[in-house]
Amino acid sequence: MTTVLLVIISAVFGTAALLTVWRIIVGPSILDRAVAADVLLTLLICVLGAEMAINHHTRTLPLLLIVAAVGVFGSISIARFVARKDGGGQ
Repeated sequence: MTTVLLVIISAVFGTAALLTVWRIIVGPSILDRAVAADVLLTLLICVLGAEMAINHHTRTLPLLLIVAAVGVFGSISIARFVARKDGGGQ
């Protein structure tokens, strides 16, 4: 039962990651790519959290926090870049 559940979870996360990578490649705008990158980082956080819950440990918690910080700082950087490009951020 547990093995079947792990296969289903892996398939769902893998499919979501592939579709997200497709959106990053196809675009069409930089904001579409930025949102897709945020979704990909969120998927990575979910996978790390699921792995910690399944294996009953917290060893990957620092990695999870680093990935979350990279996502936040990346989103802020892209928002500032787009604001400057549009002439809104002075």
